[in-house]
Amino acid sequence: MLVSFVISLVFSGLLVVIGEHLTFGTSTALYLAYALLNGAIVGALIGKVAHRSNGAWICGAVIAALGAFFGWANSLPMYIVKEKGFFGIRDMLEYDPFFPAKAWWNDETHGGVDWTSPLGLVLAAAAAWGIAYLVGNKRRQA
Repeated sequence: MLVSFVISLVFSGLLVVIGEHLTFGTSTALYLAYALLNGAIVGALIGKVAHRSNGAWICGAVIAALGAFFGWANSLPMYIVKEKGFFGIRDMLEYDPFFPAKAWWNDETHGGVDWTSPLGLVLAAAAAWGIAYLVGNKRRQA
């Protein structure tokens, strides 16, 4: 969980630094690549530590999916702090505390749902489970 947290913190920071210069397509590709990377690293660690534990593989998939969500959703409050300071966060919390989660889910430019967001969760979970399965089922040589 700590590794997923660190990876999502780095991704959030990256979005804050270069986020205003990204196009929609580039930001979507960056998010999906980040979700795959997060899932791959979490899956490799889970497979190495837990070996053939199905429960650990599933927990790793959940952790990777949560890391993919929070990596993107936490970048929004960080960006608000960068632009407006802590008063911007106060205003966001007073107006709509779930704004980052809603912004992750909604596509404001075209209306409706942004389907690449849940796709990132699926990619992170599938990568974590698949790599944990592959690494965990490797036979150890004596």
